[in-house]
Amino acid sequence: MADDLKKTYFALLIPAISGFILIIVAKTFHFIVLEPVQFLPILAPIVFIMSVVFAVALPIFFRTIFAHKIRHQKSLSEVDWVKFERHFLYIVLVTPYLMLIAYLFEFPRFYLSGTVLMTLYATYFYYPSNKRIAFERRIFRVE
Repeated sequence: MADDLKKTYFALLIPAISGFILIIVAKTFHFIVLEPVQFLPILAPIVFIMSVVFAVALPIFFRTIFAHKIRHQKSLSEVDWVKFERHFLYIVLVTPYLMLIAYLFEFPRFYLSGTVLMTLYATYFYYPSNKRIAFERRIFRVE
């Protein structure tokens, strides 16, 4: 079960990391030359806010909704819990893809660094380690 969640985690994260590496190589060797984007003053704050939403706000909201849904149950089946965790990873790991957009369009330093920080937070804090999995199994009373 922990291995299944880790496979999902890396299956979602590896394409973002690969895309980031490809963008770095393409920009370094001038394979990609982007004209200055006219809607950047609008796009940069929107992407930054979306990174905060996907890294912080939506995980809290999703966890709260799930806890409210199971509040009267004495225990939770492992299948339902794994399904919750998988959806949780789908939500959180949108943030690295937002970082790709920020890096590709060369956002101003504030928005780029904020998006990178949200990506680092999301990928580190929500990594399905054995300790975190055991803690969440105890919180949700998984059978």
